[in-house]
Amino acid sequence: MSSSRHNPQQYSYSQGSMMPQEEMLEIGKIKRNLNIGIPKEYDKYENRIILTPKAIAELIGDGHKIHIERGAGEGSNWTDDEYASAGAVLTSRNEVFKSEIVLKVSPFCIEEIKLMPGNQMLISALHTSAQTEQTITELIRRRMTAVAYELIKDNDGFYPFVHSMSEIAGILAITIAGEYLSNAQNGKGILLGGITGITPAEIVILGAGTAGEYTARAALGLGATVKVFDYSVGKLRDLQKSLGQQIFTSVFQKDVLLKNLKTADVVVGASEFSGKVRRFWVPEEMVRQMKRGSVIVDLNVDNEPNFETSVVTDFGKPAFTKHGVIHYCVPNIASRASRTASVSLSNALLPLVQKISQTTEIHHLIRECTGFRNGTYIYKGILTNEHLGNKFGIDYKDINLLTAVY
Repeated sequence: MSSSRHNPQQYSYSQGSMMPQEEMLEIGKIKRNLNIGIPKEYDKYENRIILTPKAIAELIGDGHKIHIERGAGEGSNWTDDEYASAGAVLTSRNEVFKSEIVLKVSPFCIEEIKLMPGNQMLISALHTSAQTEQTITELIRRRMTAVAYELIKDNDGFYPFVHSMSEIAGILAITIAGEYLSNAQNGKGILLGGITGITPAEIVILGAGTAGEYTARAALGLGATVKVFDYSVGKLRDLQKSLGQQIFTSVFQKDVLLKNLKTADVVVGASEFSGKVRRFWVPEEMVRQMKRGSVIVDLNVDNEPNFETSVVTDFGKPAFTKHGVIHYCVPNIASRASRTASVSLSNALLPLVQKISQTTEIHHLIRECTGFRNGTYIYKGILTNEHLGNKFGIDYKDINLLTAVY
């Protein structure tokens, strides 16, 4: 640090004391053009795309070059012509993966990694539970810098990508539950909302975070009875305040939870990924005591499942029945509303890409921006994610120490 340590802009006044603030990048004084590649998603059930034509037009206008694989936007109903009109270069899969920065929605698979020359920056979902030792070691061998967008947070500790996808997933959870309770999916023929003279369906939600809140909003909007469980009394209180009405809430107590699971028509697992060992889940013995024909929707199945009976599924066969209970365990549930989800992802990613272009090298951004650093799980070929290191027995380093050295 220079003599600017006395600069008042580096401090904020909080509760009578001067608190040091992160040093800010000098935005606007540095500008470089990026070479960005966007491939078509390898997963045939992933319909989202990471950037919309409008976002690409804005980046092209800033001087960046974007290569996009033909057909990449079809799942979200954007044509190649729309991307070409925005200024993107439509090209082959091989060419896309040669780009300096490669962006996609779902995690990179081994076949995609082998198409890349190395020493590149990758931004995508991580989905720790779905990662393999082979993919991680290949990323390390090619000296990649890999960033998981679900782990990126802003200066206030807010996770913009997780929040936006959780909103969508929470609403979709109720839509899906309604489908599987109906005769259309060979369900019991139950309507979620209540009508005159008939008791409404009962929805139990595990977790009072963003996904839980939007699940509750959707269920209440249909007239269902909603019950929410969480470990935090504060989060339950905040949820009721946000919803603007009193609902049944409870901290996780085994007896209380089991009593309500037995009468529930729908149970939604909406705990949010924290990067640590799961704090709660419903054991198989509790699932066995639920009503036959009831529905479980596990929104966290790709990280830490909320139910012991959860098994990852896909849109080809999204649901299965165990102990008479229907389980819906698709990890990329937001892909059911691919257009909306793509716009949301794009809105969160665009300012991040613009910030990358305002640094001479990517390690400056990782060093200066704690939120972006938090999302980096491989840095110049060095694993920096403790969870992955422990999972695969691979040495990992503290990224805070690495960025201080480089």
